[in-house]
Amino acid sequence: MRASRFFISTLKEAPSDAEIISHKLMMRAGMIKRLGSGIYTYMPMGLRVIRKVEKILREEMDRSGAVELLMPVVQPAELWQETKRWDKMGPELMRVKDRHGRDFAIQPTSEEVITDVARSEIKSYKKLPVNFYHIQTKFRDERRPRFGLMRGREFTMKDAYSFDRDVAGMQQSYQIMYDAYVRIFNRFGLQFRAVAADNGAIGGSGSHEFHVIADTGEDALVYCPQSDYAANIEAAEALAPVTARVTATQELVKTPTPGKSKCEDVAALLGLPLSRTVKSIVLAAEKETGKEIWLLLLRGDHELNEVKAGKVPGLGAFRFAAESEIMEWFGSPPGYLGPIGTKKPVKIVADRTVATMSDFVCGANETDFHYTGANWGRDLPEPLVADLRNVVAGDPSPDGKGELAIQRGIEVGHVFQLGTRYSQDMQATYLDEGGKQQLMQMGCYGIGVTRILGAAIEQNFDDKGIIWPASIAPFEVVICPMGYDRSESVKAETDKLYDALLAAGVDAVLDDRGERPGAMFADWELIGVPHRIVVGERGLKEGMLEYQGRRDAAATPVAANDMVAFIQGRLAN
Repeated sequence: MRASRFFISTLKEAPSDAEIISHKLMMRAGMIKRLGSGIYTYMPMGLRVIRKVEKILREEMDRSGAVELLMPVVQPAELWQETKRWDKMGPELMRVKDRHGRDFAIQPTSEEVITDVARSEIKSYKKLPVNFYHIQTKFRDERRPRFGLMRGREFTMKDAYSFDRDVAGMQQSYQIMYDAYVRIFNRFGLQFRAVAADNGAIGGSGSHEFHVIADTGEDALVYCPQSDYAANIEAAEALAPVTARVTATQELVKTPTPGKSKCEDVAALLGLPLSRTVKSIVLAAEKETGKEIWLLLLRGDHELNEVKAGKVPGLGAFRFAAESEIMEWFGSPPGYLGPIGTKKPVKIVADRTVATMSDFVCGANETDFHYTGANWGRDLPEPLVADLRNVVAGDPSPDGKGELAIQRGIEVGHVFQLGTRYSQDMQATYLDEGGKQQLMQMGCYGIGVTRILGAAIEQNFDDKGIIWPASIAPFEVVICPMGYDRSESVKAETDKLYDALLAAGVDAVLDDRGERPGAMFADWELIGVPHRIVVGERGLKEGMLEYQGRRDAAATPVAANDMVAFIQGRLAN
């Protein structure tokens, strides 16, 4: 590609609405252009990266045995109603009507459509297993789109769906796809981690998320440096303390804590460690028999894990209680709540750590007062116990092989064991060897194609701009001639090198725009092309060119006749 025939539109400054580094750099590098909230045009430079990502995805999907098809963006509401997700998905699901008043969804995902394909086309065990995939536009009406392509409303995704005869087959298909994802992210050239995850709204029995490691990541990844254990923080189990609860040594005392509504402030006032306090979180659950109010208890220095709370029997569809409800059930505003002496009966659940505490501090259900010396069994009944909290660094690993560490990551892929979550609702069945109808066992596997761009940049940038891995860079090599339009020798050597690189299969771009060297270098450093070759009259007099990798501090002289082989070696590494 010659730069004069391409479209390059770099900016010196990022637009004011660009928030994180990937958003700023993609806007400055002319890779995306904002059209509306969370909606972007992929400019030619950005689209080249997307096509590189898609190429790797297709190669590895095909290698794994998956078969490509293409499902529509607009889907009939009837399919979503069969699985009851038409209502469950909430406002993120964009709903539209056609001219006849019929309801449709702008797809955020395609479980319903692919299950409809399977139930229509697969009647016998002889057609199983099968794995379909497509790369398609998705739309999720995010409440607050932000961070450019990281959390946009319209995006591109690769999703695949496997169908098997039984659970063992599904698990085998799942492993095949898990292995394919490992190959994919290795080929992307990104540092990543696969972690056990919660299935969330997709449903099913088990899943793993694939995260690109980045300090700016929204997700906390939990892992054990001494073992293979890894999970996102939503799914990471917080083990119960190994030490038993000690015997009470203090009397229960109602202690004045004027104006101290936070555990940190109460602990400071009383001269106690924060770990001696218990925080109260009030939830409400609507039941057919009426409203239930629940009180969840966590140690003062721990944080509630909402996914875990939702798995407590009876709290599957909880919400945080309103202040009016808190006043009705506890007789006190938030900040002074506790399990002793509630105004009306509540269901109490203690985190595993809280259940082993003694002589702890909790709210007294009266403004400006807390109880000190509170103890289970003596001052209040033994509670229902559950794992409610987020793990913290230093907690014991659930596999018993060390202590947990935490790092940040950006979710870019997710694999699910769906089981019969969709095949049962939509009656996707096949006839087994004995002629008996069986439900198909399903798996689901997604990668955010456009999200990969943002995640890769968050992991690979410096003060000059983007640093793309060569496998997904818009161009592998840029040739920067000094005086291309003024020097015959420079022009001749540049054209010769450019043609040789293309003949060798190298994705090279020749900057023939006639820009000043400083401006030319700045553009390509911002865009992030990983390899740069400079052709100048001074070097040519000695038969030399200059090579500089995007991460290199200085240029390296290379003989002109050796440059193609040199570049091939660099790309191979």
